[in-house]
Amino acid sequence: MKLYYAETLAPRKACAVAKYLGLPVEYVFVDLKKGEQTAPAYLAINPNGKVPCLVDGDKSIWEADAIICHLAQRADSHLWPKDARQTDVVRWLSWNSHHFYRHGGSLYFEHLIKPQIGLGDPDPSAVAEGQGLFRKFATVLNQHLRGRQWLVGDDLTIADFSVAVTLPYAKRAAMPLEEFPEVQRWHDQLSAIDAWREPFPARPALNA
Repeated sequence: MKLYYAETLAPRKACAVAKYLGLPVEYVFVDLKKGEQTAPAYLAINPNGKVPCLVDGDKSIWEADAIICHLAQRADSHLWPKDARQTDVVRWLSWNSHHFYRHGGSLYFEHLIKPQIGLGDPDPSAVAEGQGLFRKFATVLNQHLRGRQWLVGDDLTIADFSVAVTLPYAKRAAMPLEEFPEVQRWHDQLSAIDAWREPFPARPALNA
């Protein structure tokens, strides 16, 4: 298997799950600053020109949530439940994509990505909107996590890896995580997992 990635949000969850499962994955770094995601060879495996993308035999799988589903199933892992909890996992993946990830990601973009690509300082109106919507959906998550160790009962699943993916950047991206103690507790549990703290493979240092 080859996992094409960059050190950004969506690839983070794919790399974290692959590392957690200990799968024999060859990691291929895609340099977004150089536009490698738009090269014809890459578009042949992912016509969206996005990362991550997983090539497994003759399958090319894009979209991070689909990739982590595939990895967990391939490993026959508890991260993908084999019972009715599958519906709950899919529910949280969908909720995250449309709500929590979306608004946490907007704050990540304003504070971390814009400076990197020369788009200037964060837009105060975009930040205020993002923080308001982050609070709205973090409230939902906080209430759900009361009395639960993980998102779907007492077992870690791919839903945890997916929904939490913006939170390692909370402080730098001005996400008001500290207002939500259950979300903080849950993320602290994830942060005890090496694959979550350090998901990306080491890359050789570039020559100056």
